[in-house]
Amino acid sequence: MVKLRLKRCGRKQRVVYRIVAIDVRSRREGRDLRKVGFYDPINNQTYLNIPAILYFLEKGAQPTGTVYDILKKVGVFT
Repeated sequence: MVKLRLKRCGRKQRVVYRIVAIDVRSRREGRDLRKVGFYDPINNQTYLNIPAILYFLEKGAQPTGTVYDILKKVGVFT
């Protein structure tokens, strides 16, 4: 099963997350299938590749709770 979840990047005390499509059995920093977005909680910036996200959602990928909230705020589900 594939999930859309956050992958931690950046340095200590300056965290940045990538939104990736990844296999459920992989660890957080494991190999992802595709990078589909970027989220910076400190500057509150978000970049999303909407066509790639919709592709994975159509194929049955499940977003995690945090990713779901980010996608909902941007308006992907409308």
